[in-house]
Amino acid sequence: MAGLYGKYVLPRLVAFACDNRSLDPLRAKVCAGLGGRVLELGFGSGSNVAHYPAATAEVVAVEPSDTAWRLSDGVRASSGTRIVRGSPDGQELGEPDGSFDAALSTFTLCTIPDAAAALTEVRRVLKPGGALHFLEHGLAPDEKVQRFQRRVEPIQKALAGGCHLTRSTTQMIRDAGFEITELDTFYFPGAPRFESAYSLGVATRSR
Repeated sequence: MAGLYGKYVLPRLVAFACDNRSLDPLRAKVCAGLGGRVLELGFGSGSNVAHYPAATAEVVAVEPSDTAWRLSDGVRASSGTRIVRGSPDGQELGEPDGSFDAALSTFTLCTIPDAAAALTEVRRVLKPGGALHFLEHGLAPDEKVQRFQRRVEPIQKALAGGCHLTRSTTQMIRDAGFEITELDTFYFPGAPRFESAYSLGVATRSR
């Protein structure tokens, strides 16, 4: 049953949550400045497609779920950007070193089993000076909220496909060899704080 839930049900629930129109301004902001050949880590059902800048020539989508990929058929077909499916596993990308101008990750680093490995791979496939644009949720800045996150994280992981609440997005990105050049951290209005501690920013390959 868990396999059927993860394969067929969970991708639809994630698509429903991620297609929330209230997130559009954040998606537009995180996509701003993308251009050339872009790797999108955790493409999902294509919630970012409408926000790709005109300068985005091609997006290579890293998406392990066949169900999520099928759900994106319509937005991909109507996009002016060429979108192709790339490696299925962000932790082991098959793309060559230095083959992307930029990378994009939205609400993905919370779920990848080995996020550190995925970020190392993203850094590898970026050209020198290439930028990672990110919009993620994770460890809250307030200790009281953090304590609650730790208590409910096992339930969150079980129901949401391994989604973690206590990962520090910024620390993981820095540890992977990126320099964060733009950063905005905040609680998303109208959502419970334990799941809405957001980090939005840009990080460049620093070495």
